[in-house]
Amino acid sequence: MTMSASALKKRILIVDDDPDLLDLFATLLRDAGYAVDAAPHARAAQSAIGRATPDLILADMRMPVMDGLALVRLLKAQRDTCHIPVVALTGCDTPRVRESAFEAGYDDFLAKPIDACAFPGQIADLLRQHSHESPPPGLASPNAEAISR
Repeated sequence: MTMSASALKKRILIVDDDPDLLDLFATLLRDAGYAVDAAPHARAAQSAIGRATPDLILADMRMPVMDGLALVRLLKAQRDTCHIPVVALTGCDTPRVRESAFEAGYDDFLAKPIDACAFPGQIADLLRQHSHESPPPGLASPNAEAISR
């Protein structure tokens, strides 16, 4: 796959407790030219964010210890992370689950299983859609209006 210059500049954090899916998502995005950090749970995601702020976070909703809903609430409540777009990843795609995701603060939603061929393009689209949401320096941004696919 050809790496685009814009993809090389973008860092994606993937948070999923399924090691096979975590590896698949990371491989697809690295092959597309993104810098990728992978975290097997929400606590590891917090550490990863502390080391390098991602341009986009893909977070499973159902994980042990701290689920994705708690993670996104925490991120959106903090001044340093409230501007980072967070996309829900879940195998349970129902209207109620989507509603819960958006109420918690997720900015968008991707249902599993993903289409491996389309996935890098979906991430590029999400980055474009949410790139305008970065707050001015020193200002916290309100939760972005959810864009449902």
